[in-house]
Amino acid sequence: MDMKKISIVTGASSGMGECFARQLAAEGKTISDEIWIVARRGDRLEKLKAEIEQGAAGKELPVIVPLPLDIAGKAGALRLKEKLDEEKDRGAFCVSVLVNNAGFGSYGEFAATDPEREMDMVDLDCTSLTGITGYALPYMGRGARIINVASLASFLPLGNFAVYGACKAYVLSLTVALRAELKDRGIKVTALCPGPVSTEFANVASKGARKEVRHGLSAEKTVAHCLKKSRQGKLYAIMAFKWKFKAAASRFVGRYAGAWFTYRYCKRPSN
Repeated sequence: MDMKKISIVTGASSGMGECFARQLAAEGKTISDEIWIVARRGDRLEKLKAEIEQGAAGKELPVIVPLPLDIAGKAGALRLKEKLDEEKDRGAFCVSVLVNNAGFGSYGEFAATDPEREMDMVDLDCTSLTGITGYALPYMGRGARIINVASLASFLPLGNFAVYGACKAYVLSLTVALRAELKDRGIKVTALCPGPVSTEFANVASKGARKEVRHGLSAEKTVAHCLKKSRQGKLYAIMAFKWKFKAAASRFVGRYAGAWFTYRYCKRPSN
């Protein structure tokens, strides 16, 4: 009997997480027998499940499993671990793809932002991602893939975006280290490092002061590019030339210079 293959996408209720779920489902059962879509907003997960199934047009799809969970922090990661433990009790399975997409940012000068909101960001963007990856790894074998959503913001400290940039720098550093550690096990690890993408990100980060991401590129194309790079075993997924240029140029900009310039000239609105 073949072992059940499960893909997991966190932050699947909108934006790039939703795109990851749709595109992994479109690959059929070659990659996943089930796709666990994880987010707090259960109604959106159910809607996404229905839309994926309705769009199948007779094609055999993976089973879409909505998991309405708050995965923030240590407690949140443990909630997902409970689901993995429950699945283990039902029979043999493996995690074929893990997409750590859940996260949010917060615009504004650090002294003017809410410390609790900043700590919540660290809990979700860093602590949760770390725990979920650690709990999923025992179920991952040769050919499995991890995709961690970092950001172009991970390459330099950013004024007016300090904690988010620091969180994504952590995600990028962890991802690169995992790539080195897991290479001999045949597990592919990819860091998605996009610039502005058309999602709900700006509306959340600005608490409604900026409704849309400025100059945002397609979430669908960004995710499709990332999945392609992940299948190829590439460490980085950076779609647009201008994003690649900025990532490369960051090597020649001092860390303080980057933080000072963005603080002075890259103001970000927040309510």
